[in-house]
Amino acid sequence: MSNLLLDTQILFWAVDDPARLPATMVPMLEDRRNHIYFSLVSIWEASIKFALGRPDFNMQPTVLRESLLREGFRELSITSQHVIAVSRLPLLHRDPFDRLLVVQAELEGLTLMTSDKKLAQYGPYVQRFK
Repeated sequence: MSNLLLDTQILFWAVDDPARLPATMVPMLEDRRNHIYFSLVSIWEASIKFALGRPDFNMQPTVLRESLLREGFRELSITSQHVIAVSRLPLLHRDPFDRLLVVQAELEGLTLMTSDKKLAQYGPYVQRFK
């Protein structure tokens, strides 16, 4: 059993375009023994990008959240400890949403699943899939 946190792009692919998921990731997502988490950070990011009219974020945030919960994903809140921990991360990646996901994974004992090469530089709490 693994505790997995999905980055925002992976969440979108899981809900809206599963064919884009890295093939090596699919068995982990389908394995019901694994606990799959999504962060409120991702819902926040999706809300902002949806409001800006970004074509790669065309799903309403409420629909995204409902779809994730319906699929059995677990919701992870943001705490002040998470936010404070971002200040100690090296600036390998400048996206504030992704940086918060990294510290959430670390503090909560999760593995952050991503396709982002830069994000994978943060080490043992991040797993990159191609």
